[in-house]
Amino acid sequence: MKKILVTGAKGQLGQALQAVSSRFPECSLILTDREELDITNADAINEFFAGQEIDAVVNCAAYTAVDKAETDEETAFQLNFQAPLFLAEAAQAKGCAFIQVSTDYVFDGRNCRPYTEEDETSPQSIYGASKLRGEAAVMGTHPGAIVIRTSWLYSRYGVNFALRMQELMKEKESLNVVFDQTGTPTYAPDLAAAIFTILQHEAPEAGVYHFSNEGVASWYDFAVAIRELTGAACKVFPITSEQFPTPAQRPAYSVLNKGKIKATFGVEIPYWKDSLAVCLGK
Repeated sequence: MKKILVTGAKGQLGQALQAVSSRFPECSLILTDREELDITNADAINEFFAGQEIDAVVNCAAYTAVDKAETDEETAFQLNFQAPLFLAEAAQAKGCAFIQVSTDYVFDGRNCRPYTEEDETSPQSIYGASKLRGEAAVMGTHPGAIVIRTSWLYSRYGVNFALRMQELMKEKESLNVVFDQTGTPTYAPDLAAAIFTILQHEAPEAGVYHFSNEGVASWYDFAVAIRELTGAACKVFPITSEQFPTPAQRPAYSVLNKGKIKATFGVEIPYWKDSLAVCLGK
């Protein structure tokens, strides 16, 4: 049985890994969050690793407050760069596999076709820059590491667009949602299942991979689908990004090409609307 250390176990992906773990009985999870393990402290990490039998690490912990990061750069880089570096160093020393979860925000969003893993990165926000720095730190420290970039993560847990839209649709008669930012929603349990599939390989091929659900949507499309599936009476109107300014710049286009992860690991990826229906129990 593989023993997998999960950091950020109380976050969306951490909870999703727990939820789907019963489908992968050959894996046993060691669940940690900030209370059990301070991943910004290299000594604490090394002490924890010394006292545990660990076969693989999945780093789900991250600073994800995209707008707040613009004025809290130090904390963003501490969690998204330094912490992954410390974890990768410990995993490499112990001979553990390592998976780092990253983001579509490493791109500038100016593409007109889905981004591949070989496309040039150019983050336009502190959040994106900190995650890209974390990718480089992990890959430079742990030769066998895998980085998975994902986008628009949502689930039944935590804070995310799908849950927030459901709340707002109960409270308001109408909502304005941005339509000129295009990407793909990713249901956290689908990503969790893909991670387990990768970990089932004895020697998974290192490198950067992309994962999101299949298909393309704007935030407006995402909101309309939520309204339709829940039967909410709330009206949803499309607006531009200029009409809804935010401190951090979002990629206008961040659709990810998943060909590499599908070909390498045989990962099957559901269509985004199908997964949204599963999430909403429809």
